Amino acid sequence: MKAKRKRVTLKETLSRELKDPEFSFYFQREQAVSEIARLVRDARLKAGLTQAQLAKKAQSSQVVIARLESGTDQRTPSLDLLERIASALKAKLLVRFEYKQVA
Repeated sequence: MKAKRKRVTLKETLSRELKDPEFSFYFQREQAVSEIARLVRDARLKAGLTQAQLAKKAQSSQVVIARLESGTDQRTPSLDLLERIASALKAKLLVRFEYKQVA
């Protein structure tokens, strides 16, 4: 007879893995890059611009905008690039810190 395997959820796995400081660092970094990608894409679409149009207004290239919006680029976008994108979209770039809740 086969032994039954305990089913492990993603939430349980993440909870366990996030206790590792290195894993936690890279996980949070990926979340930030994905959030930036979503925000840039949503703002661009709201402005009714193509990637090429946004790139031109932000003094960049369509390839850079596409790579940023994909959220899969290993590089973290520079504040300079994000500021140029915000300016091109007539938006204000905000950077904030969120603090962990202390029990």
